[in-house]
Amino acid sequence: MKDDVKDRNAPQSPARRRLLAGGAAAGGLLGAGALGLSGGLKAARAATAPAAADSLPPAVPDWTRYLGAGVDAHPYGMPSEHEAKVVRRSVEWLTATRESSVNFTPLYALDGFVTPNGLCFERHHGGLAEVDPAEHRLMIHGLVDRPLLFTVEDLKRFPQENRFYFLECAANSGMEWHGAQLNGVQYTHGMVHCVQYTGVSLRTLLKEVGLKDKAAWVLAEGADAAAMTRSIPLEKALDDCLVAYSMNGERLRPEQGYPIRLVVPGWEGNTWVKWLRRLELGDQPWYQREETSKYTDLLPNGKARMFTWVMDAKSVITSPAPELPMQQEGPVVIKGLAWSGHGAIKRVDVTVDGGINWQTAQLHGPVLPKCLTRFTFDWVWDGKPALLQSRCIDETGYVQPTMAALQEKRGVNSIYHNNSIQTWQINENGSVENVRLG
Repeated sequence: MKDDVKDRNAPQSPARRRLLAGGAAAGGLLGAGALGLSGGLKAARAATAPAAADSLPPAVPDWTRYLGAGVDAHPYGMPSEHEAKVVRRSVEWLTATRESSVNFTPLYALDGFVTPNGLCFERHHGGLAEVDPAEHRLMIHGLVDRPLLFTVEDLKRFPQENRFYFLECAANSGMEWHGAQLNGVQYTHGMVHCVQYTGVSLRTLLKEVGLKDKAAWVLAEGADAAAMTRSIPLEKALDDCLVAYSMNGERLRPEQGYPIRLVVPGWEGNTWVKWLRRLELGDQPWYQREETSKYTDLLPNGKARMFTWVMDAKSVITSPAPELPMQQEGPVVIKGLAWSGHGAIKRVDVTVDGGINWQTAQLHGPVLPKCLTRFTFDWVWDGKPALLQSRCIDETGYVQPTMAALQEKRGVNSIYHNNSIQTWQINENGSVENVRLG
């Protein structure tokens, strides 16, 4: 619940307006030194490349003096070369092989709630599969009336659905169970992304083949070298699952399951089988035939939590973050993301003192169920150490827990389903560190 405390940062917006107005009055335009002159702010704490004087207004910069490249110079558009550092990154020691590994979405560099296709994290169990769509088929068989093979083009003839969903690996933030480990939001929380999927409802395909009365489970199998398989309860398959062939308006990329993949909204990413080739209907799960029996959470008493598919409500501040240290004192926009596999995010609270006082952040629409939601909070940093956290609440009333509360119920031996509150410590020199409170 939100603490009933006075909003100590209420004057932030007027202060920000005075800051900008002062800069405009001093020189008519906000130049390189305007913030320091008009707002009384100290020099940037992190080194930044100084702008060349002959590139700043009212001078005419060099790049306006010559014709640029033509429209066909880049047949497939690419980001600016100045954003070259914004890429997926991996941790080499995390897994034994690169074929069965993961890389991470650069959350710190993104705005909005949609992840660009080229930055969506990858998780493979046997390396990515390069599939010729003309030779690919989806087989649906087992406890069905009419076993059928579908080409990719067949699937496109069914009624189309377009849905925004987040996808999160069950091991996202898994290293943090044992204390603060990886100093970067890309590494602590980067096994998540959110895109618009286009495809056909799995319910529609199952209706096409017809279901036997005993059908209760669906085995999904991929065409990768691991023959990745997962069992999905029929109730979920008939609810909101998709067989997708596009994301964010273009065809799936090979690393995301081209030409088709399963979409299982709100559930852990290992159930979203890529390079989907087979769906078998049965009366029980096929755990003994799967690549791993199932993802489980080991409890303190030695037993394991089973069927923990749903990703609970979670949030994280993406800026400031270890990758984005504080540059100077004064106004700053705290940015972050929140999501829940149970539905829509209803509220996000932010604290700058390690949880003593909480204040409500602004949610930026659209706020959709089972989708990343962007939040911001306006703050004025006084140059002193601070402890930043976010805490989300979803539409079921579930409140994101602290790590201490999570460990009390689940112990310390798990690596899956860590949705605890993340803490960033801001130091006096502006650097940001991953720390554990409690």
